[in-house]
Amino acid sequence: MSMAKRIVNKSLSNSRLTAGGKRRLEKLSRRPDDEIDTSDIPELAEKFWQNAVRNPFYRPVKQQLTLRLDADIIAWLRRQGRGYQTRANALLREAMLGDLKPKERDGRERSYSRIPRRGKRNRSQQAH
Repeated sequence: MSMAKRIVNKSLSNSRLTAGGKRRLEKLSRRPDDEIDTSDIPELAEKFWQNAVRNPFYRPVKQQLTLRLDADIIAWLRRQGRGYQTRANALLREAMLGDLKPKERDGRERSYSRIPRRGKRNRSQQAH
């Protein structure tokens, strides 16, 4: 017996709006930002952002895939106990965020000469 998964997709974009409501939202979206009165909204100082934390309820969507890793890397992750896949994900996320930060700062891409890029294979990979 297979268990069917129930997928729930709820967002503001697919909520039921009246035709009049849709027209008003469309009209608002076309207004330039300088026409919007924000005088009743206080400016957020830099101090506010210093204490900001990521939403504790945020969970990124996981995607199952097959990934070939070197045996010694898997052994190293597993030696640390349960949760080796979570640790691998955290290491990859840390590398990704580190890669994105300099790019956002100066607009240039980081170069990892030892990391093969998509579409480029070395001779040992071509034999397989």
